[in-house]
Amino acid sequence: MAELLFETYGVPSIAFGVDAAFSYKYNQQQGVCAKDGLALCPGFITTHVIPFVDGEPVYKGCCRTNVGGFHVTDYLKQLLSLKYPYHFARFTWEKVEDLKMEHCYIAPDYASEARLFQKGAKEAEEKTRCWQLPWVPPPTEQPPSEEEIARKAAIRERQGQRLREMAEAKRSSKINELENELQGLDFLLHQLDQVEESDIPSFLSETGYVSRQEIESAHSKVTQSLRKAKGEPKNEQVETEKADLSTDEKYSLINIPDDILTPEQLNEKKKQLAIKSMSEGRQRLKQKRYEEELERERKQQLEEEKRRENPELYLEQLHARYKDLSERVDQQKRLKTNGGNTNGNNLSGSVGRGERLNAAQRERMRLLTTAAFDRGKGEDTFGARDEDWQLYKLMSKDNNDDDEGPDEDEAELARVSSRLVDLDPTFIPKSEAGTSQPAEAPHSRPLTKEDFQIFLGLERSRCPEILFNPNWIGVDQAGLDEMTGVSIRRLGYKDEGFEERLTSSILMTGGSSLFPGMVERLESGIRMLRPCGSTIKIATALNPIMDAWRGAAKYASESQFHTQTFSRMDYYEKGEDWLRDYQPQYTL
Repeated sequence: MAELLFETYGVPSIAFGVDAAFSYKYNQQQGVCAKDGLALCPGFITTHVIPFVDGEPVYKGCCRTNVGGFHVTDYLKQLLSLKYPYHFARFTWEKVEDLKMEHCYIAPDYASEARLFQKGAKEAEEKTRCWQLPWVPPPTEQPPSEEEIARKAAIRERQGQRLREMAEAKRSSKINELENELQGLDFLLHQLDQVEESDIPSFLSETGYVSRQEIESAHSKVTQSLRKAKGEPKNEQVETEKADLSTDEKYSLINIPDDILTPEQLNEKKKQLAIKSMSEGRQRLKQKRYEEELERERKQQLEEEKRRENPELYLEQLHARYKDLSERVDQQKRLKTNGGNTNGNNLSGSVGRGERLNAAQRERMRLLTTAAFDRGKGEDTFGARDEDWQLYKLMSKDNNDDDEGPDEDEAELARVSSRLVDLDPTFIPKSEAGTSQPAEAPHSRPLTKEDFQIFLGLERSRCPEILFNPNWIGVDQAGLDEMTGVSIRRLGYKDEGFEERLTSSILMTGGSSLFPGMVERLESGIRMLRPCGSTIKIATALNPIMDAWRGAAKYASESQFHTQTFSRMDYYEKGEDWLRDYQPQYTL
C-alpha cells in the first residue's frame, strides 16, 4: 500500500494503525477501559484479540480467527434457503443482513437452547419470530343474487332462441338448395330419356356427368340428404334395394368372363374384386361384433336370473371365479416375465428360452426343425419347389392362442371384479389391496397467507454461535472465548496479577459485538478458562462501529502526529524493508 500511495498517487506522508487499537484508545480516554486489557473485535470478515500493556498494543500477543459477521449472514442465508427453497429469490443479501441484525442473539447455553426448540415448548414459541412476505389474497367471489341469476337465465334464453332461429334458417336454406338440386336432377333425367342413344355422350358432356348411373347416384344421394334434413325416417327396404342395385352397378365387371374383357377391364375387374372382398369382410366383422354383443347381453340376463334365484350362492360362485381367474392371471404374468420350470429338468432354477415360448413360437420352431432334418440328409434344396414356401405361410400365421388367453382372462377378471364391487361392499380388489399402486398426485390448493411466512426459530441463535464454534462452518480455529486465553499465553507473563488486570478490562468492539447476550456468553466462556475466583470484567464500546474512526481522527489531530508518520523521501531513502518494522505509538 505504501508503494501504491507514494509512487502512484504521490502522497507526502502516511501512517498506519489498527482499527481495534484506535477503538480501545478512544474508549480508554473516555474511561470505559484501563491501560492494561484486551480488545476483542469480531469484525465483518475476521475476529481479532489484541492485548494492551501500559496503553499500547502488544502485537506479538494478538490472536486472529477468520470468522466474522459476513459468515454469520451467509450461514443464515443458507439455512433459510434450505428451509424455504420456494422463497429462495426473497433471501437477498441485504434482507438477510437486516434479519440478522434485528433478530439474531447469542444464547447463554446453545445446547439447552436447541433442546428447548426440539421439545417445542412454549418458550420456544415465544422466541420464534415471523417474517411475513408480500402476499395479495385472491379475490373472494360472492354468490350471485337472485336478480343476477334471473338476469343470466334470461340472457341464456335469448341466446338459445337466437341460436335456434339461426339453425332453423340454415336448415330451411339447406332444404331449399337440396330441393332445387333435386328438381334439376329430375329435369336432367327427364331430358335424358328423350335423347337418342347416339346423342347421349354429347348431351352428358354438356351436363358435366359421365353416365346415367352417375346422375342416378347423385339423385339418390340428394334425396337421402333431403330426407335427412327434413327429419323423415328412412325406408329400410328401399335403402336395401338401392344398396343392392348400387352394389351391382359398382361391381359390374365381376360376373363377366375374362375372355370378353379388354386388358383395362381386367385390371378394373381385379380392383372391383379386391374392394368387394374388403367390403364383405367389414360387413362380416360388423355382424360378428353384433352377434357377440347379443351373446354378452344374453349371458348377463342369465347371470341376473341366477342372482335373483339365490343371491348367496351366486356371490359365493363369483368369489370363487375371481380367485381362480386372479391365480391364473398371476401365473401367466410370472411365466411371461421370468419363465417357469415346467419340464422338471432345470435344477438350478434358471429359465431357458424354450420355456418362455408360447404355442405359436414353439410351432414355428418345430416346423423349422422338421424342415432342417428332412433336408439335411443330402444337398440343401429347400425352396426349389413351390410347395416348400407353404412352410413360411404356416409360420406367418398368427397362432396366438396362448397370447390371447391372458388378455381374455384379464378382461374377465376385470368384469368379475367390477361385479363384486357392486354386489359386495366388503370386497377389496387385489390391485387396491397391494402396495405396488402408484401414489396419487397431490391435490393443488390455493396459496394462503401462511405459505408466505418465514419463521426464524433456532436459526436466531444458531448462526451467531459460529463466532464461538467456527468448526460448524468448516473453519478449524479457536472460538471467541478461547482466543482470549491464547492471547494471554502468547504474552508469556508469569505474573498472575498481570493476567487479572488483562481480564478485568476487556473491551468489545466491532459490528458483531452488538448481538444481544454477547457479553454474558463471553464472560461465561472466559470464566471456564480462568482459575476459580478470577476477576473478569467485559465492557462494550460506546459505539462499536464508529469508535475506530473516532479514535483514528483524535489520533491524527494530535500535535505530535507527524512523529508517527514517514514521508515519501524516507520511503525512497530507506526502502520498503524499513516499513516492515514500523510500529505506531498510540500514546502521543
